[in-house]
Amino acid sequence: MGPPPTHTLALDCAVHWSGITDRGRIRKNNEDAFLALAIDGHGVHHLGKIGESTLTRSDFIFAVSDGMGGANAGEFASRIAVDRITRLMARSFRVSAQGINSGFSDILAELVAQIHQDLINLGNSYEECAGMGATLSLGWLTPGWLYFAHVGDSRIYYLPGTGGLKQLTHDHTHVGWQRRTGRINEREARTHPGRNSLQQALGAGHQIVDPQIGAVAVQPGDRFLFCTDGLVDGLWDRRIEESIRLPEAGRAALPPAKRLVEEAIPESRDNVTAVVVELAATVV
Repeated sequence: MGPPPTHTLALDCAVHWSGITDRGRIRKNNEDAFLALAIDGHGVHHLGKIGESTLTRSDFIFAVSDGMGGANAGEFASRIAVDRITRLMARSFRVSAQGINSGFSDILAELVAQIHQDLINLGNSYEECAGMGATLSLGWLTPGWLYFAHVGDSRIYYLPGTGGLKQLTHDHTHVGWQRRTGRINEREARTHPGRNSLQQALGAGHQIVDPQIGAVAVQPGDRFLFCTDGLVDGLWDRRIEESIRLPEAGRAALPPAKRLVEEAIPESRDNVTAVVVELAATVV
């Protein structure tokens, strides 16, 4: 994938984010993890669950991961995935700042490959980690663009300021392929017995992964949702969009990620995680 076409975001663009993860009503432990980082020439900074900043100050990394494996291996796997991003993106950002021409697709592909290899090595080295794996849906927000990398069945949704909702990522399942190609609808996909059978995941005994990598031009008014499959298990796409864009009066004051997770938990059989990112023009 070559460099994206020239496009710049207004320098007065604000970034608002909220993130939350919950083990849900059925699972005994939480195998989900999420990450929010600011990255600049001085290093990487972990962000709080709720906050705001501007793109003139730094780039941002947002990600969700859903682990899998016996005992606590799934919880460990998702944590490894998001922790590795902190170290690897810091190094990649420094390389870019030095003028070395690494395209975003190369940087993200290398990041995914290294996390995958780390999980494979741990699975081969420790009996309790055998088969350990994780999904990963990651976005790198920089002036004018959201670059993204994805493996598994967590998701990134794009809600443009002009309206609508689009799933950017492809579920790496046969059911996901059937849905994308119009062979089944959303209702059939949600109830299909094979909906959670992954064809790709980081680690998990998969020797080769082929991540989905892409870019979206962004502007003030756009929103993005990063979520694990537990959120999708509890909410239809239409309800996801309504909760973000048009929340009920009594819930509008809640952070968007909290609204989504709380609404999904009663109907979900899994851990539930959401990160919502909103872009807005600041007042100059």
